[in-house]
Formats: sequence, structure tokens, C-alpha cells
Amino acid sequence: MPIAADADDLELAVRHALLTTRATAACPFHPDVTIRVGDDAAETHAFYRARNLVKSDGTGWNHDLLMEQIARQLANAADRVCPKCSGAPLT
Repeated sequence: MPIAADADDLELAVRHALLTTRATAACPFHPDVTIRVGDDAAETHAFYRARNLVKSDGTGWNHDLLMEQIARQLANAADRVCPKCSGAPLT
């Protein structure tokens, strides 16, 4: 997925940054489940990658909005294991 296509949508830009830095991954058997890998360095790298994306109007993202979106996506991701694969209840 091209970075330029995601630059105008904060949610997609952050999702792309988290996936491409391997801070998160999609379950190979349940593509609707996002898994948080637990790599702090990858999460930091994802923040910087998303921060450096430039929207089509030439502006960047507001720091607070970017942090909120990253925190929300990481909080919504399953920790290290797909709950559908492990049989754990979904939260």
C-alpha cells in the first residue's frame, strides 16, 4: 500500500506505519485481528514514520492527534497472540 495514499487519513497512516515497522501484525488466519508484537523500538519507529508523512496539502499531523491514534490502535490490538487462534475471549 503506497504511503502517499494513506497520508491524508490519520487512522490509515498510523496503521500503515505500525504494520511496516512490525510493531503490529495481522493474524495470518484472521486478517481482521491485529496483534501487538510488543517491540518498543518498532513502536517508536512507527511514531516517527507516521510523523514524517506529509498530507497532500503539504502539512504534517498534529502531535497530540498522532499520539492518540497510535495509543488507540496499540490498545485495540491483541497482545502477542491472536485470541481467535488461542481460543481466548475477545475484548
